[in-house]
Formats: sequence, C-alpha cells, structure tokens
Amino acid sequence: MLHYPFPAIVGHPSVKTALLLAAVDRRIGGVLIEGPRGMAKSTLARGLADLLPEGREHFVTLPLGATEERVTGSLDLQQALGGGKVQFSPGLLKRSDQGVLYVDEVNLLPDHLVDLLLDVAASGVNIVERDGVSEQHRAAIILIGTMNPDEGELRPQLLDRFGLAATLADHLPAQQRAEVLRRRLAFDDYPQQFLSDWQQPMAELAAQLLAARQRLPEVSFDTDLPELIAHRCEQANVEGLRADIVLLRAARAHAALMGRTRISADDVEQVAPLALHHRRRDSASPPPPDKAPNSPPDESAAPGNDPHNSGDSAGDAGRDNDSDWGDLPPQPVETAAYRKLALQAKKKAR
Repeated sequence: MLHYPFPAIVGHPSVKTALLLAAVDRRIGGVLIEGPRGMAKSTLARGLADLLPEGREHFVTLPLGATEERVTGSLDLQQALGGGKVQFSPGLLKRSDQGVLYVDEVNLLPDHLVDLLLDVAASGVNIVERDGVSEQHRAAIILIGTMNPDEGELRPQLLDRFGLAATLADHLPAQQRAEVLRRRLAFDDYPQQFLSDWQQPMAELAAQLLAARQRLPEVSFDTDLPELIAHRCEQANVEGLRADIVLLRAARAHAALMGRTRISADDVEQVAPLALHHRRRDSASPPPPDKAPNSPPDESAAPGNDPHNSGDSAGDAGRDNDSDWGDLPPQPVETAAYRKLALQAKKKAR
C-alpha cells in the first residue's frame, strides 16, 4: 500500500514537530493529536512510520473494540487445548515494537486500556500476568492517539499522561487548501511519480531523524536549565512534575533534531506549548473540595499559584460533571430531637 509522504503534508507544523520529537526519544511518551475530521491525522501517523527504519512493517492500528488480551497478548488457546502447553500468544504491542501504534478516537476507548497503553509507551516494556501466563517483552512503541473533541473529552488524568499534545487547526488558509488539492490529485493520479518527486525530502528527513537518535545521549545542558524549565511549568500552573520531565526530554530531543549537542533556552520555548498546553490549569477556579465554601483565603499563596488548584473552570465544566464542590458539609443533629419527632409520627399513625 502506498502512503502519502510525510514532508508532502501541507501545514500542521506543531503536530509534525511533536511526532518527530516522539520518534527521536520514545521515552517522551505518547502524542495526542486533537482536531476535526478530515485534517490528515491518520496520514500524519502513517507518514511518520515511513520515516523509521522499521516503521512501515511495524505500523499497527488499534481497533476501537479491541480487548485488553488483544492488545497485550494472552494464552495461546490452540496450544493449550491441542497440546496442553502453556504458551504466550503476542498481541498488538509486540507487533508494533520499534514502530507506531496508532489509536484513532482514543477518547472513546475504555480508560483502563488507555492507561495501559500509556504505561507501555513510557516504559517500553509490556508485562503480562494472566491465565497462567507470565510474559515480559520489549514494546518500544511510538503511541499516537487522535481524537475529535466534539465526540468527547479525555479525563484530565489521562491527558496528563500523554507526553506531548498538539491541536490541528479546524481550517487552513485558502492558499494552503489549494496546495492540498493539487498535491492530493497528483498523488491519486500519478502515485509513483509523486513518490519519486518526494523521495529526496523523505530520505533527508529520515536521515535527520536517525542522526538525532544517535546524537541524543550526547546532548547536555547548562546547570541553570532545570530552573528555567521549573519556572516555565510554574507559569503554566501545571500539576505534578510529569510536565517538567517531559519538557526537558522534549527540549533535548529538539536540540538533537536540530543537530546540536547542547540544549538552549530556545529549545525549551519551542517545545513548551506541546508539553504544557494540555496540562494547564485555570488559575481562576473554585476552592478545592477540602476547603469549606466560606473559609478565608490563604494569604500565603500567590494568586494563580495554588498547588491544589484543579483548574476546573466554566470552560472545563464538561470534564468533571460529577464534582460535588459547593455542597454544604453535613450538620450534626441531636439524637433526642430525632427521637421526639419519631414518637410524634407514631402517635399520629395510631
């Protein structure tokens, strides 16, 4: 099957950067692409796989109705029933090792399955303990999840676990749209010629990606860079330290991709939106659940820097519909008063 070349895709620079960074350093974790239908999300994922040394053979699409056993692997029933042997049957994670595992409409998957995929994407190892099978194998995958926000949101806990996230624009300028049409028609009508025309840019980008992977262990940084990253994350009002770690790894991958062996402040600024945007919390949010509604404000905390701020605002109300914030605390009721009411009710019943 012929795939549309990655460099030939018009526009979407931030999404392309996020995908390339995840390909340089898989430990960054998965990449989440948000955007409406028909904006080349799957084309971008397949195009990235073609840049990897073994990517084309290891590009796996996760079916929406896939079970956990199908993903991780399980007991080989034929061997168990036919020969009485306990043998492991690999799943999709084994097939996508060293390649891309593509999950379309990741927001419609069960939460536990998304959590499992993100665990493997971060660790590079798949561990199976089920049905008498104890198996562990490498699963060095680049997890790419796509979603249309109109079809539902991901829980904040799962959003935070995606290393990088980028949003596709819901429309392109007229000039870019016209160029998309020209290139797509050329690919459909003369695919071999189109691929030949883009063979050199593909080869150059694949070589740049391979060189960046080899350069990555040599990339260093100044002693004050962690303070810069910490300050950037504090400004974004993110929760926890995952954002700091991802931002450092993404900046290092960006430096390696640009052919350098030292991280600069510009590397941090270039990748910060990809690592922080989906983790931001709104500073103007209601008090956390463990505070009574009428409690005085904590004057020791600066506005917008409350470490317990969950970031739920009017714009995020759809993410946590089961919040009980604002409920009044239970009030004590005297037992004697309750008994008196109960006796009166019994007398009326007689």
